[in-house]
Amino acid sequence: MADPVSPLAPPGGFPDLPPVAGVRLASIAAGVRYTGRADVMLAVMDPGTAMAGVFTRSATRAAPVLDCEAKIGQTGAEGAAILVNAGNANAFTGTRGVDAVTAITGQVAAATGLPEARVFTASTGVIGEPLPHDRITGALGDLVQNLDPGGIAGAAQASMTTDTFPKGAARQVEIGGKTITISGIAKGSGMIAPDMATMLVFIFTDARIARPELQAMVARLNAQTFNCITVDGDTSTSDTLLVAATGQSGVDVADEVAFETALHAVMRDLAHLVVRDGEGASKFVTVEVSGAADDADAHKAGLAIANSPLVKTAIAGEDPNWGRVVMAVGKSGAAADRDRLSIRFGDILVAEYGWVSPTYREADAAAHMKRDEIEIAVDLGIGAGAATGWTCDETARYIEINAG
Repeated sequence: MADPVSPLAPPGGFPDLPPVAGVRLASIAAGVRYTGRADVMLAVMDPGTAMAGVFTRSATRAAPVLDCEAKIGQTGAEGAAILVNAGNANAFTGTRGVDAVTAITGQVAAATGLPEARVFTASTGVIGEPLPHDRITGALGDLVQNLDPGGIAGAAQASMTTDTFPKGAARQVEIGGKTITISGIAKGSGMIAPDMATMLVFIFTDARIARPELQAMVARLNAQTFNCITVDGDTSTSDTLLVAATGQSGVDVADEVAFETALHAVMRDLAHLVVRDGEGASKFVTVEVSGAADDADAHKAGLAIANSPLVKTAIAGEDPNWGRVVMAVGKSGAAADRDRLSIRFGDILVAEYGWVSPTYREADAAAHMKRDEIEIAVDLGIGAGAATGWTCDETARYIEINAG
């Protein structure tokens, strides 16, 4: 039985994402692991598409990730394709995993007329079980036949595993009198910790940009979005972020701040949606660290707070236990001075100068903790470094989901 939709899910369900010129998508129920639901999606992009991506840094990354890493730096005038399956991660499957990827990419290439080097795959689901790739290749004919510019909602559904809702975001920006469209989808709920781009994310745009410039932009924005989220501190073997720029708008965006701002917004929105669908989550938490020795130290301290089981369970229990925040900062490895540190919950000053603030009232902080969205702000009082991250609470439901 499907889990109820996360209480943090945005109202209104999956958004109406605008189609991206030069992109067609389809989804199908191939029976990879699930029954009665779509579990494979295919996206095909027109010739002239530039591809960029970032991937998990896990030492046990899956065969599809290794294949994408080997291909992503290549350039070409041909189109491109992305095939994704849910239910089986094709991870820790040895040579059988490599053979499965080769079989899938070869068949997708044949079915779409693309070079195999331009076919990218991603798999998500159970680890350590051989991928029944014949079920995927057997569905390719129907997938290709049903490719549609409006197929992105079905593609988002087909990529889900423990997700309780499909995730999508879009922006449109006008540059030189023309409208540029960016539409993206993501899947992710558990095994989420920032170490490149946690989960699977696929973003499409009709902007024109060369691959090196697109790659640099995606890597830069990834550090500010997907690498700033965490659900449970665990990095997946399969994390993949792919961005496809078809160039169909005819507008070059390599040096356009407006485009980068819009792409950043889409990536940030998708990152937030993953946290909002964290397994068992009931609170969306923003962690802001300022006054650090540098940005790297601020990021380090923020992640220590966001990943702390003691902090996360206190939030679940709506307990304003600020001592746990102090603990997390102290263990983070970031430079800190007890007597310069200050803590806020929302706009409530909790502690300063190494001691509880004289204006602090626990009832005020407890009221803040009852909200669905919580802010924790820490000023280390040392330098100008700053960072923002996002996490969720940890409830008994997380254990129930993952104990089986």
